[in-house]
Amino acid sequence: MQKSAIAGVGIVAALALTLTACSSSDEPGETSGGATSSAAEPVTITYSNFISNGGNEDNLAAIVSAFEAENPTITVDVTTLPYADYFTALQTDLAAGTTADVFDIEYATYPTYQSAGAFAPLEGVDSSVYRGDVAAAYQTDGVSYALPTSFSTVVLYFNKDLFDAAGLDYPTSDWTWADEKAAAEALTDTGAGVWGDYQPISYYEFYKALVQAGGQFLSDDGTSVAFDSPEGIAAAQWLVGKSGSTMPTAEQGAGTPDFDTSLWADGKLAMWHSGIWMFGAAADSSFGWDIAVEPGDAQNASAVFSNAVAVSANSSQKEAAQMFAEYLTSSQVMVDTRLSAGWELPAISDEALLATYLDQGSPDNRQAVFDSLDGIALPPVIGDNQAEMQDIIGAQLTEAAAGRMSVEDALASAASQVNDLLG
Repeated sequence: MQKSAIAGVGIVAALALTLTACSSSDEPGETSGGATSSAAEPVTITYSNFISNGGNEDNLAAIVSAFEAENPTITVDVTTLPYADYFTALQTDLAAGTTADVFDIEYATYPTYQSAGAFAPLEGVDSSVYRGDVAAAYQTDGVSYALPTSFSTVVLYFNKDLFDAAGLDYPTSDWTWADEKAAAEALTDTGAGVWGDYQPISYYEFYKALVQAGGQFLSDDGTSVAFDSPEGIAAAQWLVGKSGSTMPTAEQGAGTPDFDTSLWADGKLAMWHSGIWMFGAAADSSFGWDIAVEPGDAQNASAVFSNAVAVSANSSQKEAAQMFAEYLTSSQVMVDTRLSAGWELPAISDEALLATYLDQGSPDNRQAVFDSLDGIALPPVIGDNQAEMQDIIGAQLTEAAAGRMSVEDALASAASQVNDLLG
């Protein structure tokens, strides 16, 4: 799973999977993906992606094959790149005007690409097919410019064996930060190498904790920061305060690649803030475990990550490209393939089509994945300076966690630097 942040998702409505795409002067023929086409002459469209890299290439190929079987005049030429290389290649293609007909994007970069005119507007899209605000996240002025392919949420994993041994009740959706802190302190046993909690001290966790505390990252007009507030200080203290008390410090390994995964696998971690993309790895755990909605403070708020596909503004085959984009994001074949493979969740609104997901075994409380979407922390997006902004937040929080700055000074410094970017 690539952690591409998305806007809020208000979930759970059962809606029909019927899409209407570009119309033409010829008599259209409906496909199972819902789009319509009058294409009589064979065409080839190109699709550049990162979503299948790392183990889902065959799953994507199955979806493509099904699409081509249902649309015999359209061939899809697929290029798959690692996430680490993908956006560099995309930038090069955008500059050269050689972008694939259909290509993957992530929410954080959507505003920049859309304002640059990289996307073709998608005609006749029924956004109710997709989950709540997922579709709206890829719209500008009410026009869809991309369609969501998948979503994942962040939840609270917990080791049932450690809770049982300590005689503690399991986390529930009613928990608050105070409940989590009390359990984490009771479960931490540094002598045995057992830690009560693990939550990365990072930009992604900070903006979410900020919403959980009742604050906001940017001012209402988006021209200045608002995270250097009492709520922002509370959010930063919530994260930083775990380091060295209920969570390992950086010197003890926190923040190094896969450290949290190893700690969890060794049964040395009682609670873990992580995404549902870790279900596969956690399934091999030698202890009992489950998940719950992440606790909040003033309110619950969960992070949601999503990927999407767009049609290139330069495409000479926009109708066929949109047909494929809709099939890739809403067809029954796509739903069945993703669910059977455990390849993230399709971002469709028809909950009945996702029912089998709830019965796939560990974790037992898979309903928490959907319950977590009742409250969403929206990631702030500022355009071309997005990466620099995220680095600033992470660096200042790291300074506070190391004790080299107070939380107040760290946020004040971050606020000054991000305000300069917003300039």
